[in-house]
Amino acid sequence: MSNKRDLKRTINYVCSDLFSECIATSLYSGKQNREDAEAILTSIIIVHNDYIRRISHQEPGIKAKIYYRSLIKDFYKQVSEIIDQISNMN
Repeated sequence: MSNKRDLKRTINYVCSDLFSECIATSLYSGKQNREDAEAILTSIIIVHNDYIRRISHQEPGIKAKIYYRSLIKDFYKQVSEIIDQISNMN
């Protein structure tokens, strides 16, 4: 990531893809688990908002490079957990 704008754009793309994948999975799966789908969609929105805010307001006292690497690592960790939840909806 070369700058904050690119990082925010990437987070927006990943979260929108997760959101649409969750909706598609809930519509086309044989099971009707509306509560599960709504919980996953809510968690996607929370993750999106949290990481966009964290990009805009860096914690003081931490070097920028270390902070953003940690932020990216944490984001992709949460994304993989959400992907697992979506795959378990089937």
